[in-house]
Amino acid sequence: MKRIAVLSLAAALVALAAPPKAPPSGKSVNEKLAISATVYADKSAVKELLGAELQDVCVVEVRIAVKGQDPVKIHPDDFLLRSFKDGQKSGPFAPSQIAGSAALVVSSGGGGGTFIGRGSDGPIWGGTPGTGTRPERIGGDDTGIGNVGGTEVRATMDSGKDRENPLLAKLKERMLPARETTGPLSGLLYFSLEGKHKPKDLRLEYNGAGGKLGIEFK
Repeated sequence: MKRIAVLSLAAALVALAAPPKAPPSGKSVNEKLAISATVYADKSAVKELLGAELQDVCVVEVRIAVKGQDPVKIHPDDFLLRSFKDGQKSGPFAPSQIAGSAALVVSSGGGGGTFIGRGSDGPIWGGTPGTGTRPERIGGDDTGIGNVGGTEVRATMDSGKDRENPLLAKLKERMLPARETTGPLSGLLYFSLEGKHKPKDLRLEYNGAGGKLGIEFK
């Protein structure tokens, strides 16, 4: 019995001493850019990275190196995160759409995918389920990203006073900037994927001034 207890204690100490497993990463290169990315696909990984849990949000850390002397325009909207698990895909969130005071959330109930945008105070109307036509807000939508599909659409508005909070400030500070550059550029991208997704089922796609690249995570 004592031997078993000693062995169990030794195994626990080894586990505590082992370094944490690195998040999955990948890399892709063309004649203009080299892009490497690390994905944080679950709540615990996101919380460790940002200090807060985010519901149905995957975070990707992107590092970009420009090849050659010509500058390349980089923008967060050049990126798309796709899940092969259920066909969901998402463009990046603006930080205010995650931690701001007024975020419009429209999510599909059948075909997967999520549209999230920051809107005005006008009523929501229109939108045809299954066609990719999203509902609109009378008075105009300020911003919007993601995708809508399936047979059911739900819309909610989270309203409150405009105020900066620590999480919003951190998301803004660490987000990949939109910039024309000849040097290295890095930052975070925030994507909406409903449910749980394994990194091996995800693909980050780039389609911008630097051409097209795809990154899968291992």
